[in-house]
Amino acid sequence: MPEIKSFEDLKRLREEAIRLKEMRESQGKTEVVVSMGTIGIAAGARETLKAILAFVEQKGLSDIIVRQTGSMGFEGSDPVVQVQLAEGEKVTYAKVNVAAVQRIMQDHVCDGNVVEDLRMITSETEKSK
Repeated sequence: MPEIKSFEDLKRLREEAIRLKEMRESQGKTEVVVSMGTIGIAAGARETLKAILAFVEQKGLSDIIVRQTGSMGFEGSDPVVQVQLAEGEKVTYAKVNVAAVQRIMQDHVCDGNVVEDLRMITSETEKSK
């Protein structure tokens, strides 16, 4: 967390937090969910979430909901990220570091192609086969 030395620093920090919150809660067609349970945070989920938000901002994407949730129950696979395109299947990705965020966001969210080598195999994945 940045050091706050003045009221202006506090105001800037507050405005940035509000802007990021609005970005996460805005209406959209695509939903990206980051597991932010204790284990996920320890595994780097905060950096993963920041990288996702930075990608959305950098690309100027406005039709995406980015949100966080508690543990998804996939301990040992954190950070876990789920992506669901409009009317599409929910895809779960495991051990999503900052480099993986770039691939997932570009290939899956922007281009519509699931990143198979990062995809987590779940019971839902098996049911769809």
